[in-house]
Amino acid sequence: MKVLVTGGAGFLGSDFVRLAARKGWKVTVVDKLTYAGDMDRLKPIQDRIDFYNTDILDKEELKRIFEKKKPEAVLHFAAETNIDRSVTEPNIFMETNIIGTIYLLELVKYFEVGRFFNITSYEEYGEIKEGERDEDCPLNPRSPYAVSKASADMLGQVYWRALKLPVITVRLCSIYGPWQNPERLIPMTILKALRNDQIPVYGTGEIIREWLYLCDCIRAIFTLLEKGKPGEVYNIGSGERFKVIDIVKQILELLEKPDSLIKYLPDRPGHEKRIAIMSEKIKNSTSWAPTTKFDSGLKSTIEWNLKNRTWLFKKLFYYEDLWSRIYKEE
Repeated sequence: MKVLVTGGAGFLGSDFVRLAARKGWKVTVVDKLTYAGDMDRLKPIQDRIDFYNTDILDKEELKRIFEKKKPEAVLHFAAETNIDRSVTEPNIFMETNIIGTIYLLELVKYFEVGRFFNITSYEEYGEIKEGERDEDCPLNPRSPYAVSKASADMLGQVYWRALKLPVITVRLCSIYGPWQNPERLIPMTILKALRNDQIPVYGTGEIIREWLYLCDCIRAIFTLLEKGKPGEVYNIGSGERFKVIDIVKQILELLEKPDSLIKYLPDRPGHEKRIAIMSEKIKNSTSWAPTTKFDSGLKSTIEWNLKNRTWLFKKLFYYEDLWSRIYKEE
C-alpha cells in the first residue's frame, strides 16, 4: 500500500510510520519538524520512507508531493495539540488544524485518493460529568484546540456527505507511551521528577481523563484501514480513567520521588473536569480491543524514558520556555 502520513515524525504518526514501513508499505511522510516532530523517531526505518520537510499549509508543495507519490490512503496526524498553548496562541491552531485540513481534503478529492483518515480528539466532546459519549453525541469543544479539531472533524464529514469523499474520522482519547514529547502529562512528570523539579498540577488535580497505550492506538488505526467504513466516526479509547493527581503520584512512587515535588496551580478557566467515551463501535465492527492495562503501560513508558533520557532531556530547552509561559501563577 502507498500511504502519505502528515505529522509522521510526531509522537503518534511516527509509530504508524515505523509499523507501516516494516510491513513493506511505500510510506511518504510530510512533517514541518516543529518542536513536536523529531527525526530520531524515524531513524530505524529512515531508509525505507520518503520524507518531505513540508508545512501542510504549503498547498502547492503538497500538490507536488501528491502528484509524485499518488498515495492510496492519507493519514492526517499533523496538528497543533497543546491545549494550554492554544489559549495563548489560538491563531496557530486555527490555521494548522483547520486550514491545513481543508487543503488536504481538497487534494484528496483532486487526486481521487482511496481513503482519508482524519485523526481527531475526544476533547471535542467537552466535559462529560457522568456517563460516556458515543460517536453520535453532539460536540461541545471548550478550548481553542478542541474547537480547531472539532472544525477539522466536521469538515471531513461534510466532504463525505456532500462529495462522498472517503473520509474516516477517528476520535482518540489521551494516548501515552514511548517517544512522547514532555508537553504531555506523563513524560513531563517523568522529566521533572528526574530533575527534582516542581511538577505543575492545576487545581487539586481531580480532572479525569481516559488513557490508551500508544501501540494499542496505532493497532486500532491499522484495523480501521482494513475494516473501517468511509463516512463513519470511530472513538478509540480504553475505558481506563484516572485522576491527573493519581497518575502524577503513581509516577513519583515508581521513580521513588517525594510528593512534595507537586506544585498546585490555580485551576485553568473552563478546564474540563472529566471526559469519557464509548469505544464499542470499533470493538463490535472489527477485531480490535486494547490489550495493555494502564499500570503495565505506565511502567513500560517510564522504563523507556529512563533508557532514553538523553532524548527526553534534549527536549528540555524548548519546554522550559513553554512551561514558563503556560504554568505561571496568576
